[in-house]
Amino acid sequence: MTALTADRSTPSRAGISRSGAVAASTTIYAGAMLMRDASGYIVEGQTATGLVGVGRAEKAVDNSAGSAGDKTAEFRPGTFYWANSAGADEITIADIGQKAYAVDDQTVAKTDGTSTRSPAGIVDDVDANGVWVRMDEALTNAA
Repeated sequence: MTALTADRSTPSRAGISRSGAVAASTTIYAGAMLMRDASGYIVEGQTATGLVGVGRAEKAVDNSAGSAGDKTAEFRPGTFYWANSAGADEITIADIGQKAYAVDDQTVAKTDGTSTRSPAGIVDDVDANGVWVRMDEALTNAA
């Protein structure tokens, strides 16, 4: 491409809602924590490596019998309320600003579980019932 010599109508995205191709043999429930795998496909939050949190599922998607990319998931990046782990993996207010790690599609933990978990996002706040996690793929990758 060459430099512009006239005005250009440049497409944009507001960033409120996104979509991504769903991994093979995957079932996603509305409201679930979603992650992107190393191949670029969307999966539900889980204890696994090579993933990064992308947001919350807006709708249920059943690709349990499909191949990778057969279905698309709509998701929203943002700050979401997830269940907190217990014991040594319980997130506290001292962890605000640190990474939270996915345990499953609705639970986060303080640690990577001895290199078995992937980052879901950044801890934004904590209370007695759960953890607010900022889920932004680029921010989490940069952290």
